[in-house]
Formats: sequence, C-alpha cells, structure tokens
Amino acid sequence: MGINMNKKFLSLQLHQMDSTLTKLRVTPPPSPPNKGWVKVIRESLGMSASALARQLGVTPHSILKLEKAEAEEKITLASLKKLANALDCELQYTLVPRKPLEEILELRALKVARERLQPISHSMSLENQEVDKSATDKQLELLAKEILNGPRRNLW
Repeated sequence: MGINMNKKFLSLQLHQMDSTLTKLRVTPPPSPPNKGWVKVIRESLGMSASALARQLGVTPHSILKLEKAEAEEKITLASLKKLANALDCELQYTLVPRKPLEEILELRALKVARERLQPISHSMSLENQEVDKSATDKQLELLAKEILNGPRRNLW
C-alpha cells in the first residue's frame, strides 16, 4: 500500500472511530452499582450464588469472591465474561476518549511542536532576538500541522 493510500486509510479509520466514540461520549454507560453488576443482576434474577456456581462448575465461595473482586474493580475480563455468559448477559467493554481523537492528535502535535521550538525560543531570548508572539504562534501552528501530516508515531 502506498504512503498516500495508507494516510487515507488512517484518516478514514480515525473518522470512523471518532464517530463511534462520539456516540458513547454523548450517552455514557450507567455507573456500576456498589455491589457490582454480577451480584445485582444475580440477585435481581432471584438466583443464589450456589445456582450460579453450579452453572460455572465452581464453588459458591468462588462466586462470592468473584463478585467482591468485580465490586473492587479487581476482576479479570475473562472471569467477568464467564459470569456474564452464565447470567445470559453480554459483557460490553469500551475505552471512550474524553475528547475526539482528532482533537487529541491536534493537542499532541501542538505539544510536540512547542517542545521542539522551546530550545530555539530560549536561545533567541538569551541573545535578545525574541520573535513577536504572533510570529511564534504562526511558527508553532505550521510545525504542528507538519507533525500531524507526518507519521503518527512521531507524535509519541
């Protein structure tokens, strides 16, 4: 795949992911109950820990330990998935960026550009050759755009 096609693919992928994630940011999932989802759903179904344990082939004590681990956010995804399946539930797992991915990239490019320009600005100020703020801002904007147009790995 050529560099141009790869850039187009990455851009399309970014836009599609942003579109999906924006929907999740707008409608966040409910906060988990203090007892954890497994215990609350199990109890709501009127299912005992023993009954759930039988379905999974473990001891009731193991179920109680797993429920406690979930409530304390110490459970593994694999265990949570098994519990969800036994409760006829679907485990939904997502990472939802706090801002659009494009905005994260733009902010990161500005940070990297600032870091690259900082030694130059510092050196020029020591030599009393400071550039006015609008010229510095323009230089920062151009460098950030150049960084964004390059390989994304250069952002990190």
